[in-house]
Amino acid sequence: MRNIIAIIIFSSFSNFSQAENADYCTDVNRWATSIAYTQLKNSGYVTPETVDFTKTSIERIAQEKIGGDLFKQVHHVIFTLKDGSTIKVITVNDASSEECSMSGVDIYVVSKQL
Repeated sequence: MRNIIAIIIFSSFSNFSQAENADYCTDVNRWATSIAYTQLKNSGYVTPETVDFTKTSIERIAQEKIGGDLFKQVHHVIFTLKDGSTIKVITVNDASSEECSMSGVDIYVVSKQL
């Protein structure tokens, strides 16, 4: 499933590049993961008591330079719940080498994996 999502996302990015920006935004304690969790919580998908934060994972799956020191980044975030189930999301946001939060975060819940 990740490969299919990556292909779809890559096809919409004309100047794909991973090497031009340090990957410091890809961390479970950074902007994309934090905002995704907050949106999931506000939407009723999770509560602080249901998420096993030690098993949360994030992977940057795409990045495009969109100007100067500005990059559009796409991350795959997996929140593992204490009952063993997972909630998978794709996040899209702008980041620079100085700041991960150069824009809001678009969050897409992956509801079914084929």
